[in-house]
Amino acid sequence: MSVSARPTAVLAAGLAALLLAACSGGGGSAEAPAGEGPHPVRATPTPTPTPTPPPTGPYVALGDSYTSGLKISPQVGEPKGCARSAVNYPSLLAKALGLADGQFKDVSCSGARTGDLTGSQQTDGGGANPPQLDALSPATRLVTVGIGGNDAGFMEVVGECAKENLADVVKSLIGSERAPAPCKDHYASAGGAADQVQRKVDAAGERLGQVLQEVKRRSPQARVYVVGYPTLLPADPASCVPVLGRAVAEADLGFLAEKEQQLNAMLKRRAETAGAVFVDAAAPSAGHDMCAGEAARWVEPPFPAPGLAAIHPNARGQEGVAAALLKAVRG
Repeated sequence: MSVSARPTAVLAAGLAALLLAACSGGGGSAEAPAGEGPHPVRATPTPTPTPTPPPTGPYVALGDSYTSGLKISPQVGEPKGCARSAVNYPSLLAKALGLADGQFKDVSCSGARTGDLTGSQQTDGGGANPPQLDALSPATRLVTVGIGGNDAGFMEVVGECAKENLADVVKSLIGSERAPAPCKDHYASAGGAADQVQRKVDAAGERLGQVLQEVKRRSPQARVYVVGYPTLLPADPASCVPVLGRAVAEADLGFLAEKEQQLNAMLKRRAETAGAVFVDAAAPSAGHDMCAGEAARWVEPPFPAPGLAAIHPNARGQEGVAAALLKAVRG
């Protein structure tokens, strides 16, 4: 009970005692000594829980290109092929937390899979990125993990959908009727009754679970946050026509959106199982997908703005994810 409710509780207790005494009159009960009234029961205030302060570092950021900030200027760090931005969400979080030099280490790398967290990664741009988990130590107090999309082959699915829809468009030019969902049909026929994309997502989840166990083993005092992927496509696929035209069937855009939701759902389950915190990047980025206007989108479309990476977050996207992460860290 709160302190503000105490006078009411005292008054209620006093009235209850008076009514009890009145109802039991003549029943042989002892009378209260002269000059004394009934003693009300005093409510004990419930102590207010002390909030857990946010971690102050050391902070280690692990992840793939959605974490590193592919092609977002300025690009910093080594190897160059990891494509880390000085304004990616880990850097923005470290700045917001006021972490001093030496208290923050970003080892995320473009193209990374979960296996690259425990093994060296040869980057496309040249140079090898050491195993990302090697950056952890018993002194680490904050870890963010943004990975899983490459394991699940999500970009491969996007590419396959583009190819299947292009083939369908070509067929329509020679008189065939366009299929409602050529990409979805392709995966259904290739995988039989089972969803082969879901199988890849599940396999990625198994590997992520092992990674999170290893993170806790190496940094047992760290608070761990698993960061999901931002919304790539809108709830209404028809709104993509101004950006994508009709090159991809609306039903296939819905199929891709469903696959991303499955990926984020897996990340959430694995985070909770490992005792980590899942940071939802999809909800705050709704309405800022690749089909939103250039001034509103957090994710670039297949034909991005000059200098940016297709189907990847831009600087606004990194800022949006950083804000969601900071809110989670501060509790």
